[in-house]
Amino acid sequence: MAFLSGCAEAEFAAVRDYCAVSDASVSRIAQALEAEGYVRIRKGYIGKRPRTWLSLTTQGRTALTAHMAALQALAEAAQQAGAHNNEPSGD
Repeated sequence: MAFLSGCAEAEFAAVRDYCAVSDASVSRIAQALEAEGYVRIRKGYIGKRPRTWLSLTTQGRTALTAHMAALQALAEAAQQAGAHNNEPSGD
């Protein structure tokens, strides 16, 4: 989803290559994300060759933004906890 957030639409092969995973993995993940309403899968042809394109839906972009915010909050909490644990003791 992060890769797709940077473009309007990406060809299946570009997503596969960038993420360095198998066709089967991209297909399975894309189908699961489509079922949740996060990704749109569009099929078509270039010449006689079938192609598949993936894009984030508005719901998908919203979910990704919320997920990134939650990860940032976790990172900040961990940093604060680390800073607190590294304070010198009053002994």
